[in-house]
Amino acid sequence: MAADAPLIVVLGVSGSGKTTIGALIADELGVPFVDADSLHPASNVAKMASGTPLDDDDRWPWLARVGGELARAASAETGLVMACSALKRVYRDAIRAEAPALHFVHLSGDREVLSHRTTGRSGHFMPASLLDSQLATLEQLQPDEPGIVVDIAPPVADVVADAVARIRP
Repeated sequence: MAADAPLIVVLGVSGSGKTTIGALIADELGVPFVDADSLHPASNVAKMASGTPLDDDDRWPWLARVGGELARAASAETGLVMACSALKRVYRDAIRAEAPALHFVHLSGDREVLSHRTTGRSGHFMPASLLDSQLATLEQLQPDEPGIVVDIAPPVADVVADAVARIRP
């Protein structure tokens, strides 16, 4: 990953802080930020808003859009931080196939912290009731995947500082 144009996916389940922390990391690194939720087709948003988890048939076209955005940023050498659930290894591999220099920041927290955050948030299409489904789907970032795991229990500023310190060479 080029220090001046990093490609980073901030991953985790709903409520882990992907959008908040991802935007702050992007700001610290001086690169654009995109929330992959904005790349979902309307049908996916409607499905999740109704309390129905997405299946792989729903996810693959969305993941292709995610990979495409990262590939464009790589070609333009602008760098990019993207918030994206990327819950399974196979999803992360598909995204990384489009942007090989990609690194992951896995925001990890226990169910209690995540539940508190999802129930306390308003205006998001993902209902708190889908947290258990996401936790069941989540495959932890593996040692052979390029990236880091960051605990979300500390205050947001500390989480961001930890991530940025470990991202920068």
